[in-house]
Amino acid sequence: MGEITNVMEYQAIANQNLPKMIYDYYSSGAEDDWTLKENREAFSAILFRPRILIDVSKIDMSATVLGFKISMPIMIAPSAMQKMAHPDGEYATARAASAAGTIMTLSSWATSSVEEVASTGPGNPFLHLYLCKDRNVVEHLVKKTKRAGFKAIALTVDAPRLGRRETDIKNRFVLPPYLTLKKFEGLDLPEMDKSNDSGLASYVAGQIDRALTWKDVKWLQSITSLPILVKGVITAEDAKLAVHSGAAGIIVSNHGARQLDYVPATISALEEVVTAAAGRIPVYLDGGVRRGTDVFKALALGAAGVFIGKPVVFALAAEGKAGVRNLLRMMREEFELTMAFSGCTSLADITRAHIYTDAERLARPFPRL
Repeated sequence: MGEITNVMEYQAIANQNLPKMIYDYYSSGAEDDWTLKENREAFSAILFRPRILIDVSKIDMSATVLGFKISMPIMIAPSAMQKMAHPDGEYATARAASAAGTIMTLSSWATSSVEEVASTGPGNPFLHLYLCKDRNVVEHLVKKTKRAGFKAIALTVDAPRLGRRETDIKNRFVLPPYLTLKKFEGLDLPEMDKSNDSGLASYVAGQIDRALTWKDVKWLQSITSLPILVKGVITAEDAKLAVHSGAAGIIVSNHGARQLDYVPATISALEEVVTAAAGRIPVYLDGGVRRGTDVFKALALGAAGVFIGKPVVFALAAEGKAGVRNLLRMMREEFELTMAFSGCTSLADITRAHIYTDAERLARPFPRL
């Protein structure tokens, strides 16, 4: 394998290790993959304004998320069916997150159980949730995960239907028969079967409530005391509605570019959402983060932290728990280095003045001395 020196190298290894249907599922976006590419490329339009001659011998990267202290503002996003990538699946990812002192979000379509993830040691796991048509199923899952020690809910709100993922259609994607969706074991729900296009798309169409509205966020609040993060916001209008709904936070996300193609990269949408939230609730970023420099740019634009998804399953496919642990280590070290070069010794030191976009560089004069 050779020495892994950056997160992106894990994707090439995963491509070699995984069957085509599984790799394509993890790696692809919707339709033309424009937003998938833009999620990464948009970071390159943001440049640094580093500050010098500041004592950076001690740097504190710790963050507080919904009242929970974590070692760094880098968390793990929900990624479905991780046992397709490695036999230990979500259990390995949770152990790596616990060891790194950060948060893992367990996908609704997980192939490891709530109890397995909860048993991995100290940590503050989050529950990822789609609202199913059967609200009794939702109540069961929420109560079960709260009993297991989960600390918050990340509610996906941008998926009344599944995006058109053409590789899944071509591959007739379906969950391998030796795996099950562990969250739904023991419940009277149909299994994911092969279909004429994507088995997952057909399954989601049968389970997810297309009539989901902001009233349902209120309903979810009525059945649990867990804080609810609204995941899938990319506009100011919806950010204001999220605040009004009583959400505990917003996750700026375009679903890994897997829903509507030709929407902005999440880093491009971030500042609009942060401005609309106006400090009333925290805003997090999910999408395209591959470097510690990306984390810094997101925080400079107002994010309280970031979530990473695809890189986790690629690292998992390459080296299991050790791969995810190494991924988190590399991103932490890159982020710390970026803070040092920028003259920042804590997250509070990171400001909008530390970055500028290409458009700003051309349109405005530099500050006068």
